Amino acid sequence: MPEAPEKNLALDIVRITEAAALASARWLGRGDKTAGDNAAVQAMRIGFSTLNIDGTVVIGEGEKDNAPMLANGEKLGGGGDLALDVAVDPVEGTNLLAYGRPNAISVMAVSPRGSMFNPGPSFYMQKLVVGSGARDVVDIDAPVRVNLKNVAKALGKSVQDLIVFVLDKPRHQRLIEDIREAGARIQLQTDGDVIGALMAADPHSEVDIMMGTGGTPEGVLSACAVRGLGGQVLARLDPQSYVEKEAINEAGVDLREVLTVSNLVRSEDCFFAATGISGGDFLRGVRYSAGHAVTHSLVLRGKTGTLRYVESYHNMDRLSKFSAVQY
Repeated sequence: MPEAPEKNLALDIVRITEAAALASARWLGRGDKTAGDNAAVQAMRIGFSTLNIDGTVVIGEGEKDNAPMLANGEKLGGGGDLALDVAVDPVEGTNLLAYGRPNAISVMAVSPRGSMFNPGPSFYMQKLVVGSGARDVVDIDAPVRVNLKNVAKALGKSVQDLIVFVLDKPRHQRLIEDIREAGARIQLQTDGDVIGALMAADPHSEVDIMMGTGGTPEGVLSACAVRGLGGQVLARLDPQSYVEKEAINEAGVDLREVLTVSNLVRSEDCFFAATGISGGDFLRGVRYSAGHAVTHSLVLRGKTGTLRYVESYHNMDRLSKFSAVQY
């Protein structure tokens, strides 16, 4: 049966990512990642209090690096019958923000209660992310050259045309060598693999595929967007320490299991929003002018696949007179 348009929660949660971006952008390049992160966390808590939802944080960034955080299990929202899982990273790329580097973002997603993969004690996972055009041709166990060849063919390109997003980490030395040997181009970034997954899945981006090991919470968070865009995430837990590996084993989780975008977010009724904090080619950062600030955001509704880019002009003089958020 035809359905009438439903409430798009992405248009509500983008106000929260905007507030977090505005609050944290004041700390751009000031070398204090804790202060920038804390400003975004407090702005998000205030924003959530205005929503009539029963939200529970399933993905709360901060545990592995002792940052200010919206803790796993924390209740968010003003209450109501709408029970939601919440994935949130007030500042994805705290080092990027602290040292004035591009592509720090404020990001969050919501989906029906019980639909998000709970990473438990896992901090890191191996990931392979592509957009809709290549979703059926990738295999996380295939050699790098084979995946790149298959993705290029699916997209109607040569391997030399491809751009692969990889985090610039020592653990990826061999991966980077394999990509170079295959002939593809590489975009390296020191931090922030949610932005890498977004770029790989967004057809408007120059990035074609993301490879490598990054955060497990970020993998679930970005899967909400990738699912809505029709792309694919293939992932496997990849502990980076003995302590993490033992904790995962004790939790009874199979380290060999390959997770897909549908395992990571088990409902298409998911909503995603991200707002740029520091400048970048994908999402522009917060820009200030006399009495105003401008934010650039991406919002997505999974059920319809509708992707919006939102440019907002904020009257800071008016906001400062009544807002509880410290802009």
